[in-house]
Formats: sequence, structure tokens, C-alpha cells
Amino acid sequence: MARISFGNRLLGLVALAGLIFAGENASGQGLSAAQVHKIGLRIWQNECAGKVEGLTSWNKGEDFASLGIGHFIWYHKGGRGPFEESFPPLVSYLKKRDVVLPAWLLNTSACPWNSRQEFLADAASERQRGLRKLLAGTVREQTEFIIARLNNAVPQLIAAGGKQVRQSHAALSQTPEGMFAMIDYINFKGDGLKKEERYNGEGWGLAQVLADMRGTSTAAFAEAAKRVLGRRVKNSPPARGEQRWLPGWSNRCDGYKQPL
Repeated sequence: MARISFGNRLLGLVALAGLIFAGENASGQGLSAAQVHKIGLRIWQNECAGKVEGLTSWNKGEDFASLGIGHFIWYHKGGRGPFEESFPPLVSYLKKRDVVLPAWLLNTSACPWNSRQEFLADAASERQRGLRKLLAGTVREQTEFIIARLNNAVPQLIAAGGKQVRQSHAALSQTPEGMFAMIDYINFKGDGLKKEERYNGEGWGLAQVLADMRGTSTAAFAEAAKRVLGRRVKNSPPARGEQRWLPGWSNRCDGYKQPL
């Protein structure tokens, strides 16, 4: 019961929090506080089913913890992979926003849990309970962090993809739904610019989706995203078994067709 009442209180606080985003790379289309609030909750729903418990996860078959509304990646010491580590930059962002952080989080750069088994065994610990409380109480800041990630990536996306990417981005930037699609996807599968995030030389990030759009609507974005992710699964190492994730990924992309 305590978790439910805390969550309801949190949503009320988030609803009052505001962020107006009209970055110079976003073609002047701003997002209201209410729209940013909705975006944060939809990202939380997409990644964690909207549950506080889902804010600290370690998925089967992965070598990293997934934390926060965006399931930001955190590798343990000595652990690395092809995917961009995003939780330490989030911690730095929260610190700059004067969010009070636990001492243990400030004093480590690597995930303190070395395996999924160790992480799950520690799920009820004071450290993980405190981490979930911190992450549940900073939904606005995490959403701003993801939006800033998109804004910062736009010049590089356009430089890499040229006219097609510039036109796709400009069209999507005109509506809250288009902005949400880009914000959610860059958090979901990255910007697509890193050579490490490739299978058989092909990426699966926002750059690839914008370049593959056949039209300018959010529906066109959703269909391009499904094509790009389908290619990723086809190119992925068989041992990863990524085919099992494709139906969920496709459903998430179809959500971009819906009103914010």
C-alpha cells in the first residue's frame, strides 16, 4: 500500500513540474509542461510498465543493469558491450540539477552488482529500495535528460544523414507526437551514430529510422522503425536470441501512431 500511495503522490508532483523545450535544433516546436509530463510517463510505461519496481531491472541475457524510466544502461566493473552506457551520464545530470544523491552512488562509476543473479538477490536491500525511490522521484529530470540527448544529437544526425534525415526530423518536430516518437526512440535504441552499435555494419538507431522513412508522419516513422529493428534482429548474433524481443519492439513502435 505504501508504494501505491507514494506513486500516486509522485504523479501529482510530476504533473506540476514543467519543462518548456524549444531547442534551437528542434525547428522551434516547443513542448508544454503537460506534454513533457505525458512523455515521461509513456517512456516509463514503455520501459517499466509504469511500475516503481521496474525502475531497477536486469534483463535476462544482458550483461548490464537497466535503471530509471528510460532503463538507462549501467555496466559492472570490467563489463562492456556494444551498447552505450547511459546511467552514469544521468547521475552526472542529476547532480548538476542539485538532486540529493546517496553517497554510494556518488562514490562509484561502475555498477556495484557484478551479475544478474547478484542484482536480483539484492533487490530488497536498502540500497536498491533507495535507488528506486530516487528514480521514482526524478521522473521530470530523467525526461529532460532524454530530451537533451535528442537535442544534442540532432546536428550529428543531420550531418550523417543529409537531406532525408533533416526533412524527416523537421516534419516530426512540428507535432508533440512526432517529438515523442523521436525522444522515445533515441532512448530506446540510441542515435545510431556509433560504429560499435552495428550488426554486419548496419545500425538500428534514430539516424537509421529517420533515413528510412517513407513519408513524414508518425505512422511513417513507426513503420521505418519496425523495418530497421527487423534488420537488426536478422543481423544479430543467433546466440542473443533477439527474435524473442521483436514482437514487443514492434508494438512499442506502433504506439508512435497514437495521440500523445
